[in-house]
Formats: sequence, C-alpha cells, structure tokens
Amino acid sequence: MSIQTLSLLSAAAAGGQPPAWLQFLPLVLMGIVMWFLFLRPQMAQQKAQKAKLEGIKKNDMVITAGGLLAKVVKADDDYLELEIAPNTRVRAVRATISDVVVPGTGKPAND
Repeated sequence: MSIQTLSLLSAAAAGGQPPAWLQFLPLVLMGIVMWFLFLRPQMAQQKAQKAKLEGIKKNDMVITAGGLLAKVVKADDDYLELEIAPNTRVRAVRATISDVVVPGTGKPAND
C-alpha cells in the first residue's frame, strides 16, 4: 500500500461520523422485540377470548366476571340468559363472561 492510501484511510476513519439513521437502530430493534414479546401474544389471547365468547351456545356452563358459575339457557347476539340456581334466571351481557367451562376438566374437590 502506498502512503497516500494509508493517509486517506486513516483520515476517513478518524473524521467520519456514522449515518444519522444508525442512531435510531436500537430504538427500532427494541420496538420489534416489544412487539414479539408483549403485543403479539396479547393480541392472540384477545382473539381466542373473542372466539370463545362468540361460540357460547345453549347448555354451556360459563363463569361470569363476577365469579358466578351458570348454565346458558338462551343465547342472543349481545345477551345471555343464565340459570344460576334451579328456577333462578338472570340476563348477562355476553362481554361479561370470563370463561366457558369444559365439562370433565375440573379437579375433584377432595383431591
């Protein structure tokens, strides 16, 4: 290498500034990591909950947001008629249902 080439390389290395977009690269990478670790799983969970609520039908056992276990007697688009005790029926907004109980998945009380 010639002396002139070495002097040009050393001058470029000493006085050169990195591009401005390179300063924002860590922020962009943190945003992508946040998307995959937090936002994406939360959206999938919300989608599954919405599908579960839309699939409620007559004779399903549900748990309300208040913690009541009830049997669905009638299902409309926005409301459900629930039987919480024999001959005791209440109406609930479909969005207030927290879970649908699958029969046979509960743990026995004496175990």
